[in-house]
Amino acid sequence: MRNMVLGGTDKMMAQMRRGAIEYCVLALLRDQDRYGLELTRALTDADGLVTSEGTVYPLLTRLREEGLVETTWEESRQGPPRRYYRITNDGRDALKAFIVQWERFRKTVDSLMA
Repeated sequence: MRNMVLGGTDKMMAQMRRGAIEYCVLALLRDQDRYGLELTRALTDADGLVTSEGTVYPLLTRLREEGLVETTWEESRQGPPRRYYRITNDGRDALKAFIVQWERFRKTVDSLMA
């Protein structure tokens, strides 16, 4: 049991984030298109789910390659054009499936922790 604590809470949080972060991105895109920095800020504001753009952009590339998001370029009043990300139907389906499994997983863990 001691070995589990040695890595500290940062390691625990990193492992939990790793499994859920892509679905958090899809959830943020569920209701509106967003550009990369906007997603990074939203995830950072959500209790530090992400701490750098270096985490978000490779993830967005992978989600695009998997067909879960699509992109468009839009002019910006504050600099160069921005790449906006939009969830696809496949992305919505993946998010719905994750939510079902997440609720099941969360209930199971909560029941064991109570």
